[in-house]
Amino acid sequence: MNIALLGYGKMGKEIEKIALSRNNNIVLVIDIDNQHELTAENLKKADVAIDFSVPSSAYNNILKCFEANIPIVCGTTGWLEKMDEVKSKCLTENKGFFYASNYSLGVNIFFKINKYLAGIMDKFPGYQVEMEEVHHIHKLDAPSGTAITLAEGIIENMGQKTNWALNQPSDEYTVGIKAIREGEVPGIHRIKYNSSVDFIQIEHSAYSRQGFALGAVLAAEYMKEKTGFRSMDDLLDIF
Repeated sequence: MNIALLGYGKMGKEIEKIALSRNNNIVLVIDIDNQHELTAENLKKADVAIDFSVPSSAYNNILKCFEANIPIVCGTTGWLEKMDEVKSKCLTENKGFFYASNYSLGVNIFFKINKYLAGIMDKFPGYQVEMEEVHHIHKLDAPSGTAITLAEGIIENMGQKTNWALNQPSDEYTVGIKAIREGEVPGIHRIKYNSSVDFIQIEHSAYSRQGFALGAVLAAEYMKEKTGFRSMDDLLDIF
């Protein structure tokens, strides 16, 4: 399979290594220094694109792939206010788009556990939920897309919770998310239910970027010649 890499930072390089190890070809690499090469003509050399760029570039990259009529797998966060437009194009123009806030198998299992636990804790108002996410200092957006997905899972399953807030304490209606940027941490997400007598905590901690990169390559292989809006729900049989 031929892959176009949009974004060639640490994640892009890790994706490249795994893609090549799985007998795929990298036919186009776009980074900050060669944005002019991101054309429909060049993209048509690929069967699918993988975007791990930056929030300011992601939406334009998606539109370019749609113009070239190739599916795109996106792992960039921080641009999601335009997601409804992307979904609409998939539906009305028969384009192919795969999005996940996190491509790690472990994290997607964690999403499932988080929803299940939130449903249980909804019955016990003596516990207050708190969230914390830790990432490397190079991460541009906060909170992480993974943290937002986790917060949305809590809100969906806890009746009184209606919103999340960055770096604010949780209250009766709000899930507070503390975002920390330090060192080269690949990603840690903690959810804690605290009461006056004890606490319950679940955590996912990534050892490296390799798990995220493998998931992105698996998603790209899955998306070849596919259209529509797809997610990890479609790729993995755990939901």
